[in-house]
Amino acid sequence: MQYQIISDGSCDLPQEMTKEKNIHVVPFYVSFDDTNYVREMADISVRDFYNQMVEKEGVYPKSSMPSIQDYYDAFEQYAKEDIPVICICITEKFSGSLQSATNAKEMIMDEYPDAKITVINSQINTVLQGLYVLEACKLRDEGYDYEESVQKLLDIRSSGRIFFTVGNIEYLKHGGRIGKLSGIAGSVLGVKPLITLKEGEIFPSGIVRSRKKSMDKVIDLLKEYLDETFTNPSEYSLCIGYGYSYEEAQEFQKLALDRLTDYGVKEIPLFQIGATISVHTGPYPLGFGIIKKA
Repeated sequence: MQYQIISDGSCDLPQEMTKEKNIHVVPFYVSFDDTNYVREMADISVRDFYNQMVEKEGVYPKSSMPSIQDYYDAFEQYAKEDIPVICICITEKFSGSLQSATNAKEMIMDEYPDAKITVINSQINTVLQGLYVLEACKLRDEGYDYEESVQKLLDIRSSGRIFFTVGNIEYLKHGGRIGKLSGIAGSVLGVKPLITLKEGEIFPSGIVRSRKKSMDKVIDLLKEYLDETFTNPSEYSLCIGYGYSYEEAQEFQKLALDRLTDYGVKEIPLFQIGATISVHTGPYPLGFGIIKKA
């Protein structure tokens, strides 16, 4: 192993995958009562989190970033063994996780001057961040050296997009992520918003009235991106992110594959969106993550 890949819990990769790929995940904290915070994955599973969210309708959970100490503990074990680290964090516009990691790095460098740690602002989040982390793993496992891997990761970062919809706008409002979606917030009650994430921020991409229509429109957003950028899907990593309902995700996957046949897309993996992001989206986020392969 040339270097260690670390990511915060926003990457939303399954635990079995992070173990297989040797990814060290520093978890976020989540709470349903603003007082008792537990570590996602370590103390509460994603499924349990969604079950509570659905059962406790009207209760809006909150998340808290990993602490400086969390990152310090993660970095120190590799610094002691002289193993370089690439740490990939959620967009700084959504969380202070990047700052925690940066502060921890500075503390490590004071104590271990020969340590090599690069903290990357992914400018993305959730399953798209997961794809980005997997690209880092591919570079490592295929033998690219440390500096080249960092540069390649920085080069593909701006290509990342998330096109998604949510069950309603309420969680975005309560989570403080409404931002540029404020126009949607004032729209007719019950509409399904369409949202794009790029360069670390979310942007409104339309509204529709039904869940089925929102699923169709999310696919339209992806197709428009492919057409406008003359993207060859084989040069990109693509996945579907979903929330509470795996059955709905499978339905969406089939619909997407049918509509993307002309683009040569034959497979789209399903990744469950974790608690870190679903506290803002609610239990029913659904959409795509896409990023250029490194």
